[in-house]
This record gives sequence, C-alpha cells and structure tokens, in this order.
Amino acid sequence: QFAAASGIDGLACTPGINVRKKLLDYSEDEFDRVVRLNLKGSFNVVRAAGRLMTAQRRGSIVVFSSIRSLVVEPGQAIYSMTKAGIVQLVRGAACEFGPSGVRVNALGPGVIETPLTAPIKAQPEWYQAYANKNIFKRWAHADEMVGPTLFLLSDAASYVTGTILYADGGWLAVDGRFTP
Repeated sequence: QFAAASGIDGLACTPGINVRKKLLDYSEDEFDRVVRLNLKGSFNVVRAAGRLMTAQRRGSIVVFSSIRSLVVEPGQAIYSMTKAGIVQLVRGAACEFGPSGVRVNALGPGVIETPLTAPIKAQPEWYQAYANKNIFKRWAHADEMVGPTLFLLSDAASYVTGTILYADGGWLAVDGRFTP
C-alpha cells in the first residue's frame, strides 16, 4: 500500500490461497475458503480503496490475478475461477471509478516461488515441468513482480485501466514444444 499524507495514492492487493483438488474432491468449506479470500477479500479491498480514492478523485489500484485467469489444469478449477473473477472485478471497478480519476488494473503472474507454490517446488519433476512451460525455463521470484506492479501504480500507466498485465515469462505465449 502506498499512502500519501493527503490520502491514498495507490494500493496493491495480492490475494492468494488455493486448495489443489479436483472439483469432485472439493468440500464446500474448501470452496468457501478459497472464494472468501481470493474473490470476496479482493472485492472488499477494492471497494474500500475505491471509496477513498473516488472521494479524493485520484488513485491507482492493482489486484493480483494469475495466468490461471485464462488457463487451467486439473486441481486448479476453483483457484482459476477466482482469478478470472478478479479480472472482471477490476474491469467493473475501472468502469465505475474511472470517471473520478481512479485507475484499476490486474497483474497476472505466472508461476512464482512463494509459500503457495511450495508443494510444487517440493516435487522436482513437477517443478521442472512448470519451469519448462515458460520461455525463460525458470520460475519467477516474487521481487520480479515489483516492476510491473509499480508500473501499473505509477503515472507511467496514466492511460491504462481496466486491463490485466501478464508477467508470466511468456507462459501464455508458448504453445507446444516442437523445435524445427
């Protein structure tokens, strides 16, 4: 969160919880926990920041989504659903807050080394398969999301709102493994 003496200029919201289970194995409590933090939590943060920023007629909000807003794999349906929902929340908030001078965007990271991805990292074959999926053949470090986040929060993105910036090492750009 970036706060100025006269209000709040920018806010980054980074929700992230997942239960890696196939749909038929999910309990309602697990579903509620993932949706409550990722989606409802983001809604509450965006709404609270939006109230302050629209009143002061300026500001920028960045909510973390994921590549999972576009692509999914077994065991990721609920997480992916929430990350896609964040993109729509951002678009709606951008439409509503924009006339008051407030920008709202999403950041879509790829696979990043965090406590959330620790179970994947603990399995070398799984870890390497994820690394091989992007152009750089490696996972991102959390600090690599700072630049894209600061860009979206800054005046350098003064005409950017209602969109998602993917910082995924080219994960979404690569389709297949064929090398001629």
